[in-house]
Amino acid sequence: MTGSGPVLLMADDRASSFTRYVAREMAGRLVLLRFAAVRRDLSDDYLRETAHLPAFWVREGVPLEEEVRRYEAWVAGLPVRPDRFCNPSEPRQAVAQRFAALAGLPHLTQQQVRWVRDKHAMKDRFRQLGLRTARYARVAGPACVERFAAECGWPLVLKPVDSFACVDTFRLTGPDSLAGVDFGAREWMVEEFLGGTEWEVCGLVHDGEVLDAWPSAMPCRPLDIVDGAMNANISVATAEGPPVDLRSLLQRIVTGMGVDHGYLHMEFFLVDGEPYAGEIGVRLAGCEITANHGYAYGFDVFGATLDVYLGRRPALRYGARRCAGDLLLPLPGSGVVRSVTPREELLRIPGVVAAVLRVGAGDPVTARRASHNASGYVHVTGASVREVEQRMRAVLDAFTIEVGPPAPAREAGAARP
Repeated sequence: MTGSGPVLLMADDRASSFTRYVAREMAGRLVLLRFAAVRRDLSDDYLRETAHLPAFWVREGVPLEEEVRRYEAWVAGLPVRPDRFCNPSEPRQAVAQRFAALAGLPHLTQQQVRWVRDKHAMKDRFRQLGLRTARYARVAGPACVERFAAECGWPLVLKPVDSFACVDTFRLTGPDSLAGVDFGAREWMVEEFLGGTEWEVCGLVHDGEVLDAWPSAMPCRPLDIVDGAMNANISVATAEGPPVDLRSLLQRIVTGMGVDHGYLHMEFFLVDGEPYAGEIGVRLAGCEITANHGYAYGFDVFGATLDVYLGRRPALRYGARRCAGDLLLPLPGSGVVRSVTPREELLRIPGVVAAVLRVGAGDPVTARRASHNASGYVHVTGASVREVEQRMRAVLDAFTIEVGPPAPAREAGAARP
């Protein structure tokens, strides 16, 4: 490895804007931690793109202690061993933090991981810290849900305690909504459905201090998004943000959970002027929310995030104050992409400052009921939330994608034309 300064071990289970940024900025001081169990989530293109970086693969079905011993022998062959750790992944939180602990790197404790991964334990901690939340309970079957509904009323929200991106999360309108739920497959919880306005906020933590908090408006709620509503977040660096001291709100949680450093991502509800804590993650936000903050405030948000994971206090010098959002482009179904609007056409739409297409004609695609289901995304800027949302809807009006069934396989021995 080359250069000087900290060496970072980064969990890498999904290509993202942040992981690509770190791969560029930390070449020579970066080691990747990958998991064979989710190899399918890393494209061949991304593996080629990062082939110059040392990568340790955690094998599937092998005790983690054994894998860490193998890592210690492997890393001894590198010029410098990692002394800092970053996990940007929500589903890999428990295994990645435990690996870091066994390897002697900065990490979240098992209790902290439980607070940020087990949503029931998370809300217990919120309540202990004096925060408002929706009413909630663990449930083991339909009868438990109906008893909860007798107290709170319908609708309700049903979710696995360790879910993310709204995977297997449902709005229940009555007992009939429970048909088909496999309560034996996972641990489940239920919450009362809150009205009001749903917001999102991100923040950076260094040495136990929340350095700043960046709110995002949600044109549509995540539970509506997975059922087809516009999938967007808008970073609000103007006076349109919620009338809540968000930095203090995050600081109460950071202090109460003993978080030393990292990136925070949290949803909350504003009901009759009062904030209700939703869920929090000690990792980067999903989709392209983090990048939105960079566009909205005019600074290198990924560089600042990298700094806190390297143990450095970033200088948050903002160069702009506007609204900027990410709009996820639809992926209407599974099959093969027949056609899709070109990136260049999207960039000509007023307010669009960046566009990424993840698919092209001829690519096989699989649609999922998840808040990150998309064929690509655009970043859109404007002077207000309303202007950004209007520009996003203009993008949706212009964007088309056609997905058809795969071509039938040629039968063995069939004559060629």
